[in-house]
Amino acid sequence: MIKKNYLLLLLIVTLGCAQWSCKYKTTAEHAANTDSIPGKKWWKEAIVYQIYPRSFKDSDGDGIGDLKGIISKLDYIKSLGINTVWINPIYSSPNDDNGYDVSDYRNIMKDFGTMADFDSLLKGMHERGIKLVMDLVVNHSSDEHEWFKQSRSSRTNPYRNYYHWWNAEKGKPSYRFSLFDINHDAWMYDSTTNAYYLHYFSRKQPDLNWENPKVRSEVYDIMKFWADKGIDGFRLDAFQFAAKDTTFPAFPKGFEKHFSLYYAMQGNLHKYLQEMNKEVLSKYNVMSVAEGAGNSFEDAHDLVDSNRHELNMAYAFDGVDIAKPGGYSLLKLKEVFARWDSAFASNGWLSIFLANHDQARLVSRFGNDSPEFRAPSAKMLATFIMTMRGTPYYYNGDELGMTNAGFTKIEDYRDMPTLNEYRHLESTGGDIPKFLKEKQFTDRDNARTPFQWDSTANAGFTTGIPWIEVNKNYKTINEAAEENNPNSVLNYFRKIVKLRKENPLLVYGKYTLLDKDNDDVYAYTRELDGKKFLILLNFKSKPAAFNTGIDISKAKLLLDNYSKPSDGNTLQPYEAAVWEL
Repeated sequence: MIKKNYLLLLLIVTLGCAQWSCKYKTTAEHAANTDSIPGKKWWKEAIVYQIYPRSFKDSDGDGIGDLKGIISKLDYIKSLGINTVWINPIYSSPNDDNGYDVSDYRNIMKDFGTMADFDSLLKGMHERGIKLVMDLVVNHSSDEHEWFKQSRSSRTNPYRNYYHWWNAEKGKPSYRFSLFDINHDAWMYDSTTNAYYLHYFSRKQPDLNWENPKVRSEVYDIMKFWADKGIDGFRLDAFQFAAKDTTFPAFPKGFEKHFSLYYAMQGNLHKYLQEMNKEVLSKYNVMSVAEGAGNSFEDAHDLVDSNRHELNMAYAFDGVDIAKPGGYSLLKLKEVFARWDSAFASNGWLSIFLANHDQARLVSRFGNDSPEFRAPSAKMLATFIMTMRGTPYYYNGDELGMTNAGFTKIEDYRDMPTLNEYRHLESTGGDIPKFLKEKQFTDRDNARTPFQWDSTANAGFTTGIPWIEVNKNYKTINEAAEENNPNSVLNYFRKIVKLRKENPLLVYGKYTLLDKDNDDVYAYTRELDGKKFLILLNFKSKPAAFNTGIDISKAKLLLDNYSKPSDGNTLQPYEAAVWEL
């Protein structure tokens, strides 16, 4: 029953399929090909482009990207072929965690502009047939939010129970791990009322008390405020952690190594989501997507099963977490994606992604960012994401093949968790050179350097001093240069997006893994209504043989990331090929 109903939801709510289809079909042939598909939903055809506003485009020279900057690039965004944008938080914030610490949910951060700018951005997107999804950060707020200011002022304040407090005379509460705290201690002592408050993330991000119905009502009103403005969806940040056991029992020693098992999908979380759906989501044509899918397939289905009336889509981190500084196994990557696809093969849907604002650059982690192989491996990864079954998410800059920043010293970084961890190592005598070496590969600031628009100063991102250093390779890797190069990563990205949009089998078709034990080549077919594609991807920097058992001598090559494609059963380094059988 869970799987049967899961297919009805995922990314969004009840905007009719016909409405999305008329707006986004690319050709009459495409319309005819999809009209008869069982389970056809408009959100399955969405291609989501994530924008990190602080680093996208600065319009006023203060070194920080802003809403007017995004507005100035709307035609570029449309040219990519995508039809949905997810934008990271733009609410008022002291910016301890780059906007994920919200001080006013109904206002725009001054760095980004004004509400009038937001209204213009939303209008401009809708005029171009692009939907806008906003981040909703309500597991926690900023400690500078008025709710928390009131909450910490006295034990009898009406806002006291908006957050989790533990009075110090009871002794220190059971240990809770904090992801961002300098000491990884989630309980922060506050002398004002002689009590501790809970913060799963930084000290300036106190966790909201979802067990308090007043908190939930406040959040629903905030959601209605933005939905009434006409936005098209909410991405619920860290929401799988929102529900807590407020008795705060002791957890087993070492639980922090697998903290998600103790933090995610706890207590009354599903009850709160059902209430959110009843009060807000069911009343608007908005999508709802949760960051994280719990700890199991059952968790994922419980979040999105239509009969449960909770959310539409949740995405898992199994795949994105595979890449490590020492490399990764393609066999493991295959296993993860094939396992998730199999779990939802008949009655389910997935989100497909390998990068976002919390990860280092896609090509540096899963491909090869050397000058020789950067472009082919970036194209190969785009082919993978756009040819898998599920709704693809693509992070801004990855369509250019932007790489990790190559930072070598702590002064280069701006990310609060990284700075806190460095200070912790300094104070405890930790291995700082090893830490900095690892951060060159893993740190999320790698994905937050300014978008590389052209070869002028600061990559055309700003006329001022950028808030974080521009990647030094911007003179060769930039949008202007790639725009004029028919063989660029950018123009290949547009081709693979177009191929997906024009071929329903890449959205709805059956996925079958081939040559399963090949540790160099990822091969699979997609098929629908008698039509079948073969996708061949070499994940290595050397020629690689494959054995799919399929004769491609009479097949039609639809797309290849090399100007001279391979023939036979060997692929060139990082070659990607899509064949129609």
